[in-house]
Amino acid sequence: MAFDVVMPQMGESIAEATILKWHRKVGEAIGKDETLYEISTDKVDAEIPAPIAGTLLEILVPENQTVPVGSIVARLGNDSEKTEASPAAVTLEALPTPVSNPSRATPAAQDDNSLEGRLASKSSPLVRTMAAAHGVDLRSVKGSGLHGRVTKEDMEAHLAGKGRSAPTVIAHDPSAPTLGLVPALAAPMVAHIPAFAAGERVKVEPMTRMRKIISDNMLASKRTSAHVYTVFEIDMTPVARLRERNKKAFLEAYGAKLSFMPFIMAAVAKALRAFPVINASVDGDAIAYKQDINLGVAVSLDWGLIVPVIKNADQLNLGGLARSLSDLADRARAKQLKPDEISGGTFTITNPGVYGDVFGLPIINQPQVAIQGIGAIVKRPVVITAPDGTDSIAVRQMMFSSLSFDHRIIDGATADQFMSLVKKELETSTFGLE
Repeated sequence: MAFDVVMPQMGESIAEATILKWHRKVGEAIGKDETLYEISTDKVDAEIPAPIAGTLLEILVPENQTVPVGSIVARLGNDSEKTEASPAAVTLEALPTPVSNPSRATPAAQDDNSLEGRLASKSSPLVRTMAAAHGVDLRSVKGSGLHGRVTKEDMEAHLAGKGRSAPTVIAHDPSAPTLGLVPALAAPMVAHIPAFAAGERVKVEPMTRMRKIISDNMLASKRTSAHVYTVFEIDMTPVARLRERNKKAFLEAYGAKLSFMPFIMAAVAKALRAFPVINASVDGDAIAYKQDINLGVAVSLDWGLIVPVIKNADQLNLGGLARSLSDLADRARAKQLKPDEISGGTFTITNPGVYGDVFGLPIINQPQVAIQGIGAIVKRPVVITAPDGTDSIAVRQMMFSSLSFDHRIIDGATADQFMSLVKKELETSTFGLE
C-alpha cells in the first residue's frame, strides 16, 4: 500500500512548518533515509529523510506553504499502488474552518479544549508572546492563517485597531506557566513611511521565513529587555601563545582545530558560574536562575543566522568545547541540527570579529538576559608596566569584547565584574595547557 509522509513534530512547542524544497519530483525513486524535502520552523531548518524506499507518488504540499504538524505532505510507494491514508495523519481538509466567537473567550486560553482554544494554543511562539505582552486573548482575534490560526499580521492589525487603549487585564494564576515577559502598553501608532518612492528603481524580494523570524525576534527582544552595554579590552597574547604551542598536538588528540573560541567559552563558563544572575531569565516579577550553563554560539549561514547550543559547557575541557563547536557549526550549515540542539541556551556568544569587526553591540537572545560580542583580535602597540614599575611599549594581540545585558535584573557593576573575570581568565589562565 502507499505510505503517507507526515510533517514531523520537530520540537514540543512547534505547531507548524514550511516546506522549503522538495528533493524529488513526482515519479522519481528515493531510498530510505535519503533527503526527501526541507522544512523551516520557528526554531530550526532541517532536511527530512524518506521514511521508506519507494517512488514519490504525490506531493500534497507545495514549496513555501506552511502546514500543521501531522499533515500529510506526500505519498510514497510504487506507481501501481493505491493510496491508503494513515489513521494518525492529519489531512489539510481534516480541520474544519473555525468560527470566531469572542463571547466564549475566557482568560486562560490554554485551558480551553474548544476548536478556537486549540487553534490559539497552536499559534506561533511569537504570536503567543505578543498576545501575552499586550494582554490579548487570542480567541478574540480573527485569524487569517491556515484553518483560522492567528498570524503576526493579525495581531499587529488587532493592536493597531486598539490604538493607545490600555491592555486587557488578565487575572494572574500563580500555577500557570509564564512567558517571562512583563505586560506592556500597546505600541503607539506610527505613520507608515514608504520604503521607496514612486518611480524609484528598486528590486523587491520577499523575506525568507528565517529572515522574518530573525526580524520578529530582534524587535521583540528590544521591546522586552532594557539593553545596556559595556566594552572591555582584553590582551589575548597569552592565549595566542598557548594556541601556537599546542595546536598541532591538540588537533591530533581531539580531531578539532584549536581556535580562540574554546578559550573564550571556557572563560565565559567560569564567569557565569561566579555570577549566576547573568545565567538567568526574567519570569514575570521573578528571576529564574538556570542551574545548567548552556552556551549558544551564533553561526552565520548563507540564508541567515542560527544559534546552536553547547549543553553543560562548564563541564567540558578545551577539547570537548572545540569538538562540540565544530560539530554543531558544520551540521548547522548542512541543515542537520535537531530542535534540542538550538534550544535551552542560557547565554550566547557571537563573533563578528571573524569578519574584521572591532566590536559590536548585539541584541539579547530571549529569554536570556545577556549576550557577549567578540571583536577581531588585532596586533596593537600597548603600554606594558614591568614589576619594577617601569613602562614600555610592546606589540600585543588585543581584542575588544562587549556585553549586552538586561538592566532589569543585571546592574552595571555586576556586568563589569563578570567581564573582569572573563578578562582575567583569558589573560592569566593556562586552561590546562603547558
